[in-house]
Formats: sequence, C-alpha cells, structure tokens
Amino acid sequence: MTQANNPLHGIKLETIVTSLVEKYGWEELASRINIQCFKDNPSVKSTLKFLRKTPWARDKVEYLYRKANKLPLPPPKEDNRGSFSAKSRPAKAKVNAAKPAANKVVSAKASSETASTEPVNANIWGTSSN
Repeated sequence: MTQANNPLHGIKLETIVTSLVEKYGWEELASRINIQCFKDNPSVKSTLKFLRKTPWARDKVEYLYRKANKLPLPPPKEDNRGSFSAKSRPAKAKVNAAKPAANKVVSAKASSETASTEPVNANIWGTSSN
C-alpha cells in the first residue's frame, strides 16, 4: 500500500478547508497562511480551485490541518517560497563589476596624469611587460 503512512489518506481537500474555516475563520487563516484566496472575497469553491492548481499552497494548508488536528507532521520541506523549517537562507554575495574607463567622467587633468603613468588598457589587461 502506498498510502499506509499518509494520515490525510481518504480526507478530501474540501473537508480540510471547511474544517479549517470552522476552526479559525477566514481572517485567521489569512493571517496564518498568506494566500490571496483567504483574504479577498474568500469562499470554499475558489479556495479549492486555487489549492488544486498550486502545490505549495496546498502543502501549507495540509500542514496547518495536520498541526491543528495533532496528526503526524511531514518532514520539513525546502521550497523557494519559504519553507516550513527554520533554516536561514544564505546571504547573497555582492558582485562588484569593474566599470570600463569610458563610462567614468574624468577631468582633463586627471586623464592626462593617468595617460602618462599607465598604459591605455591597464585596468583591463594589467600592466604591459614590453
């Protein structure tokens, strides 16, 4: 049996949604799970339509149902919309791209100084070793 360890086996999505609405109400559901179908003109029909098309939202609703009914919780998942686990995301590395010298506004005095001391493309190719 493939569903032997699934505590939600045999429970319809409609039953899950109506149970959560009875327990928490639409406003509390919207505050617990940030989904637009709970906030703007909520109904069971529109919520079911959205949850059937959106796996990440369905996972969150099923997780709340399991938690509310003290059913065994699934192992934490990683997803790109925010995970159930409390893992921190790695910081994005800042990339400082070197701007070409042509994009810089340089005074005539400064440009004449660099021209006499550095080769033309020294910042790109390094110093010349002629």
